[in-house]
Amino acid sequence: MNILLKRVYETPHRDDGTRILVDRLWPRGMTKERAKIDVWLKEITPSHELRTWYQHDIDKWPDFKRRYFAEIDAHPEAVRELLRYAEQGTITLVYAAKAPEHNHALALKQYLEQNR
Repeated sequence: MNILLKRVYETPHRDDGTRILVDRLWPRGMTKERAKIDVWLKEITPSHELRTWYQHDIDKWPDFKRRYFAEIDAHPEAVRELLRYAEQGTITLVYAAKAPEHNHALALKQYLEQNR
């Protein structure tokens, strides 16, 4: 299972495989043609309440992941869909967040790798 991460503002590449947008909102200023998104899974994103609570505060990262994993657990059909894509080949989780070390796409990748 090969799961990559990429900001939506980075240039798509053929090695990205299936590009899956994992943001609840469409990225600001990005056209569908430029984004080259294959699948948009809104239901696998953190809830509005969790995003509002987190506010990209790095000190909250461990708690954010724990809470987000609990939210992901509540959407097993979305997890199965992601894993099906991953079994078919490379997938790239595409996100808009600015922080590459502390964002929901990274947490989602870790979740998928732990729960294959």
